[in-house]
Amino acid sequence: MKPVIAAAAALACMTPALALAAEAPRGYPLKPVRMIMPNAPGSGTDTLGRIVAHGLGETLGQQVIIDNRPGAGGTLGMEIGRNANPDGYTVIFASPPALTVAPFVQRRQPFDPMKDFEYITTIGVTPNVLVVSPSSGIGSVAELIDMARARKGAINMASAGPGSQSHLAGALLLSLGRFESLHVPFKGGAAVPSVMTGESHWSINPAPSVIGLLKTGKVRAIAQTLPKRTALLPDMPAVAETVPGYSYSAWNGIIAPRATPGPILVRLREAVIAVMNRPDTRSQMAAQATDILVTTPEEFRRMVQETITNNVKLVKALGLTAE
Repeated sequence: MKPVIAAAAALACMTPALALAAEAPRGYPLKPVRMIMPNAPGSGTDTLGRIVAHGLGETLGQQVIIDNRPGAGGTLGMEIGRNANPDGYTVIFASPPALTVAPFVQRRQPFDPMKDFEYITTIGVTPNVLVVSPSSGIGSVAELIDMARARKGAINMASAGPGSQSHLAGALLLSLGRFESLHVPFKGGAAVPSVMTGESHWSINPAPSVIGLLKTGKVRAIAQTLPKRTALLPDMPAVAETVPGYSYSAWNGIIAPRATPGPILVRLREAVIAVMNRPDTRSQMAAQATDILVTTPEEFRRMVQETITNNVKLVKALGLTAE
């Protein structure tokens, strides 16, 4: 997927009716907008959301306030967003774990991702990064696989917990790479520190959460999870160069409660496009190894459905259920 910075031009070509709708309701927003973040403060997703929220506040002329609601794999925040008043003053910063994984590991599906929300636009695509302990002696994906096969399951894979993005990304690598690794789930962001100390051998995590550590040498990155190399991480090979067909990265986007008025959705999408075209936004996103991608609501909805299909297959294969 390529960045769609030119999406602003597409917005300028809207039909007259849609362009008129973008002007209504008069004066919107008249008060601060709440952006529900189903992630903890300081997480990679939270960092991206704050970049967007700051720009949106300046563009809309009203503060956009981040409301962190982590818990239950993200379903807590998603349910709060679904049940919010659909008046345009609540939006949700969506990512795959909360929207396309967590609801499908619950005993009772708490919400329907395709029916309970209005889709506005994506803002970008972020690769995950495969990191190893500097003391492990592992320098490439091929070396990781060879070591794991030689030691027959004695190599540990750290994750942020069952059903997390790091767990599913790792499970997919184990499946496609045809090797074994002992899954060690952690809570509270402890997966990467376990790799730093050598307690765990490897882990796959969102790029924003490990970039700072790479610069200090506390962990070693051996590959990223986009289908091919990216200019955002120019010296890092793709996992797919060693394991053909491997791809497991994350999009982020803005959604709203179902029945939010169409004119407001158009106004919000217009504002997001303006923010993503700003030079300061582009540089901040690049610093988080995130490729800007703006989509139509229909394209966003299709991306979510495709992600659900792929993740549900992994969830079923792993036999995941909520505790």
